[in-house]
Amino acid sequence: MKTVAVIPARLASTRLARKMLREIAGKPLVGWVYEAVCASQALSDVIVATDSEEIFKTCNARGWKAQMTSSSHRSGTERVQEISTHVDADVYLNVQGDEPLTHLVQIATLLEVMKDSSVPVGTLKTPCPPEDIRNPSAVKVVTAANGRALYFSRATIPFDRDAGGAKYFKHLGFYAYRKLALDFFVSQPESSLEKTERLEQLRFLENGIPIYVAETPYDSVGVDTEEDLQRVEMILRSR
Repeated sequence: MKTVAVIPARLASTRLARKMLREIAGKPLVGWVYEAVCASQALSDVIVATDSEEIFKTCNARGWKAQMTSSSHRSGTERVQEISTHVDADVYLNVQGDEPLTHLVQIATLLEVMKDSSVPVGTLKTPCPPEDIRNPSAVKVVTAANGRALYFSRATIPFDRDAGGAKYFKHLGFYAYRKLALDFFVSQPESSLEKTERLEQLRFLENGIPIYVAETPYDSVGVDTEEDLQRVEMILRSR
């Protein structure tokens, strides 16, 4: 199974300015992600997809493979789809450019899901830390017994009406797609639930495209704030 990993990276972030080029322990954030993903032997190629000349030049200077993509993309999925138009693969992996703690097991677990050729989209979940259960920045997911996603939400799902000790799972922003799924995604307008929750994966569910979710014990720390940056730097320096 030929798999290409794409790391969408834009410079115009809102909550943490220029975060892709912010240095963590002497290396730009995007570089930590790139090198973590490259450690997987299961990938045929790893590409940083950006609309920023500055990110592109930084990657080239450090030997990280990068390609320029359109500045009109509204999501990482759209950026991955553009790469898929000229880079052939059976599966395209989307690893967000703000996930410097990407773990080899996360990648392996996601690719295991995609070994079933009938799966159009795969993603990951992990047991939700107690402090994130009611945190709208931590997206929750509920799945069917076979791993098919029923819903993703910033709300606390499921609602534990009788306080019976419900189990909560946090969605991790790692995706794997077939080419047909990527092409379908960009052919459709933003869906109503996608707009409401600000979660792009809901476009698939609203249009009847299943997403299968695998569980991993490895959580991740996405870098969205200055506090996230400092937390990740402490973790990486401790390694």
